[in-house]
Amino acid sequence: MCDAQKLIEYSSGMGSRDPENANVWVLYNGVVARHEGMKLESDSAHYDTEENSFTAFGNIIITLTDTTLIFGDRLLYDGDTRIVDIWDDTVVLVDGRTHLIANHITYERNRATAYYTEWGRGTSENRVLISRQGQYNSERKEFNIYNDVVLWDSTMRLETDTLIYNTKTKTACFESPTYMYSDSSTIYSELGNYNTETRFAISYLSSHVDNQGRMIDCDTLYYDEAQRYGKAYGHVIIVDSVNDITCTGRYGETNQENNYSFVTDSAHVLFVDKGDSLFLHADTVYVITDTANHLQTVRANYRVKLFRRDAQAMCDSAFYNAIDSVLYMYQNPVIWYEHYQCSADTIVMYHDTTGMRMAYLYSDCFAMQQVDLDKFNQLTGRNGVVHFADGEPMYADILGNAQMVYYITEDDTLGHPQLMGVNVGMGTDIRIYFDSTRAPGRVVAYDKPDMKTYPVMRVPEEFKRLQGFNWQPKRRPRRPEDIFEW
Repeated sequence: MCDAQKLIEYSSGMGSRDPENANVWVLYNGVVARHEGMKLESDSAHYDTEENSFTAFGNIIITLTDTTLIFGDRLLYDGDTRIVDIWDDTVVLVDGRTHLIANHITYERNRATAYYTEWGRGTSENRVLISRQGQYNSERKEFNIYNDVVLWDSTMRLETDTLIYNTKTKTACFESPTYMYSDSSTIYSELGNYNTETRFAISYLSSHVDNQGRMIDCDTLYYDEAQRYGKAYGHVIIVDSVNDITCTGRYGETNQENNYSFVTDSAHVLFVDKGDSLFLHADTVYVITDTANHLQTVRANYRVKLFRRDAQAMCDSAFYNAIDSVLYMYQNPVIWYEHYQCSADTIVMYHDTTGMRMAYLYSDCFAMQQVDLDKFNQLTGRNGVVHFADGEPMYADILGNAQMVYYITEDDTLGHPQLMGVNVGMGTDIRIYFDSTRAPGRVVAYDKPDMKTYPVMRVPEEFKRLQGFNWQPKRRPRRPEDIFEW
């Protein structure tokens, strides 16, 4: 016999003992049962006094608390275990503003938890949860659901295999492959959480975001869907497919509301332009776009190196204006172009649809070309301007305190170049015209020029290395991987 304190109390309009089992009361007409704070109402019921169990039929209402109720058509309640099994085409558990709907719900009162095993649908305010199996804890206000899980509202849809959703915090936690879809983005993660109220996602494993032409891959991700703002940590890759730009690093941010992205800590950027690729490395790289996600500017800070098939460069910082196709290089920039090395305090390069259009070398400009092991063609002056046509150098102006050292060569009978002499020139300004092989050809000096030619072995010592000479072949990136070596 059961403990008297656990016996189910009941009342009904009509009732009688079951003729086949004297321990069972058959109750009709407005059945009401009570047990340890729970109230049960139904059209009819069978109460087994020996087993302390209650079987109810028709229009069942279970009141667990003032705000927690269950509705169904058939029920079995065990008064000893305090477990409710309830069936119907539509069983409904109501817990305040949260509803759980299934064909069969098992509710463990000792755990304040409802279980379902064959599809269930939960709703909380304007959010809907669907899964094959799951449970809901009415004390913690929490769903724990699995197998073909879907969570959605008016702003997003989440698909996963296992999910914990708390209706108080509005937070969904997942630990299996998960996709979160919205009008503007798709987020993938294998471990993390998503706040459906603030639309803020945190991913700790295999994090990925696609957002209107911009993709982020990383280890850990913090992403604000409402603000379209994300922070990425560890093995960061940001791909801008609209502008053909790929950024990598160990930390990155993207903000599409303010139209910028940046990567830092071993930042690496790949630009694809007209089938060619520009590789850039710096400590930090910022990329700014317009509202249509078209590239506006790129800023690279500290220890910048660039590699492109036809030219390479290094400097402390650089700025690229995509609107005007202008690249600015600051603080001791060096450019390598085929056999030439050029340097100045600041270098500015203008591009057009055909390639390079003009290059300015401001303050202490120096251009050199190695002739043999210890001999160099050299140009130096206060400022320099190189003019291009169809991407090819046409002529260069050295403006202010211009100096030139140029080794004259002629091919021998076997076609090998032989040194014939050295032209040394000075003037306020010097203009050098390039031939079809991009080699210096005609030279014009202005304003009382002083031009001399020396035999190769009799060049005065001061002209072998002009002031500011600094040949840096070891710092030139020969391959894309070399941009990481300073």
